[in-house]
Amino acid sequence: MSTGKTARIKVKTASAIYEGDILIPAMRKRVSDVLNDEERQFINLTDVNIRDHHGGIQKASFVSINKVLIEAIYEEDS
Repeated sequence: MSTGKTARIKVKTASAIYEGDILIPAMRKRVSDVLNDEERQFINLTDVNIRDHHGGIQKASFVSINKVLIEAIYEEDS
């Protein structure tokens, strides 16, 4: 199991807004460090609420999002 801390973020794509927890590994300090990791093409979220642009909401325990599809990311205050 990976160690580190989690942060609650919202990820906006063209098709939906994903709100979930992202793991920030121990060797990283910020969400931006995870996003700028060139070795990883996807970010992984857990405990996710997915809101489509028609107002529908779904829940998922895990979602993996291709970083190319991300329009914006918002980190919630802890």
